[in-house]
Amino acid sequence: MARRGVTWSVIAGALAALGLAAGCKKPPPPLPPPTVLVAPAVQQDLSLTAEFVGTIDGYVNAEIRARVKGFLKTQDYQDGAFVKKGQLLFTIDPSEYIAAVGKAKGALARAQASYGQAKVTADRYRPLAAKQAVSQQDLDDAVAQQRAAMATVDSAKAALDEAQLNLGYCRIMSPVDGVAGTALVRVGNLVGQGDPTLLTTVSQLDPMRVTFPISEAQYMRVASRAAALEKLDPLDAGTDRQVLELILADGSVYPHKGWFISVGREVEKGTGTIQVQSVFPNPERILRPGQYGRVRVPRPSEGKPMVVVPEGAVKELQGTFTVAVVGPDDTVQIRTVEVGPRASQLWAITKGVSAGDRVITQGAQKVAEGQKVVAQPDPSAAGQAAHRAQTPGAPAAPAAPAADAGG
Repeated sequence: MARRGVTWSVIAGALAALGLAAGCKKPPPPLPPPTVLVAPAVQQDLSLTAEFVGTIDGYVNAEIRARVKGFLKTQDYQDGAFVKKGQLLFTIDPSEYIAAVGKAKGALARAQASYGQAKVTADRYRPLAAKQAVSQQDLDDAVAQQRAAMATVDSAKAALDEAQLNLGYCRIMSPVDGVAGTALVRVGNLVGQGDPTLLTTVSQLDPMRVTFPISEAQYMRVASRAAALEKLDPLDAGTDRQVLELILADGSVYPHKGWFISVGREVEKGTGTIQVQSVFPNPERILRPGQYGRVRVPRPSEGKPMVVVPEGAVKELQGTFTVAVVGPDDTVQIRTVEVGPRASQLWAITKGVSAGDRVITQGAQKVAEGQKVVAQPDPSAAGQAAHRAQTPGAPAAPAAPAADAGG
């Protein structure tokens, strides 16, 4: 019993010691305030643009088809390679068509021989008929045979031309300079059976055609200028026409500017839009058919200064826009704002932010209302705002969807 009592006393003492040690542990120090990047809201005039989603395609997309039946003998280019106009792409086994040409040549020779004999007979009968040595009927028959023989010669010549044409179709050339797609039929397959077989497509990559829809109301504002496009050379890249910008899928601005070339024939009933076509130079072959991009179209400036912030500072949730502002005491204020148009990665704020306010451009997702932060200037946003403030007439970026949706 004594030994058992000693054991329990030891355990109780150990537990008490652990509790005392736990009670003496200090709480962890508070976390330092988060670091965020900020930029000042500035007041300036914006050169506005509208923005539309465009589809990029080759200026010419030539479908390469087998126009005669036969077995594909060779593929004379690499899939996806750049090819020149007139370059050999495929050959079809020509044996059948070489034989057809020989047969057509023989038929033509026989027709020419028959015509020669009929002509000699008709020429001999003419003076004899004048002397009534042969009847007029015999002369008429000879002349008719000569004409029939001539028609046979013409028919044989046409058959030879057709045979030679079919033989030429066995060598399939590229009709334009461009990039040839992956071959859809491999060597050894039978092609041209029934309908002409699509072998590949060659797309002209410089320039590129970019098509985008505009609303009927937007079209009405430019209808008078659209008619003038019909009188211009589509490939005339005059500097006064190069007004369009293209934003690629990674958000970068395409280095070459484009221009309008045509407006579609009709307004689509289902969408109420009309297709507009533009052209962009593509000397580096960066653009490829099937890509999408955002086309920026310049709009007249509203002529009055606006308070603008970098577009990264504006957050949207279910149609509500907010901006995180850092006060003079480095405390965060989450403000609900009203937005205007966007231009060159800047967003106009019509209510909720004043010029000079420091707005958070990076790190807003890790702060809350009333929280202390360490604010550091955002070099890219500050430099951009300063550049735009010095050059208010610089090319603009997309207007906000709300600004562009109206007529």
